[in-house]
Amino acid sequence: MAWLLILLVLMQGLVVLLRYGFSWGSIALQESVTYLHAICFMLGAAFTLQVDRHVRVDVLYRSMSVKQQALVNAVGSVLFLMPVCLFMLWTSYDYVVQAWAIKERSADSGGLAAVYLLKTLIPLLAVSLFVQALAELGRSILTLTGRDIGAYHD
Repeated sequence: MAWLLILLVLMQGLVVLLRYGFSWGSIALQESVTYLHAICFMLGAAFTLQVDRHVRVDVLYRSMSVKQQALVNAVGSVLFLMPVCLFMLWTSYDYVVQAWAIKERSADSGGLAAVYLLKTLIPLLAVSLFVQALAELGRSILTLTGRDIGAYHD
């Protein structure tokens, strides 16, 4: 993901340079930046959860004990993250299947012909996050039962 982010920055810089420096724009290049951003975000979400760098309100969490943190993570995974992942998977199914059925392309002239591939990232996000939520739940259970594997450390 880090290399893709570097590529994203370089491509966005190229879009700006071409547009404002040379008065030339490319819809395909602009869409490529959007696609790359989506790839980085959607495929990087589960990894971000794995390395504990996701968004969290740390005001109370950081002052909790390791077991309390594990409990919060377990409850959060079961009550919030896993149901949201299942909801995303369920609601995106028809959306993605329809996009694949018509091999959906960009609505813009000169745009990319792979909108259906971009939309496929939605269920991939849901599945990868769900699998990581299961792993986090397992890690939390190990911590709560006293078989800590060093999952929570600050």
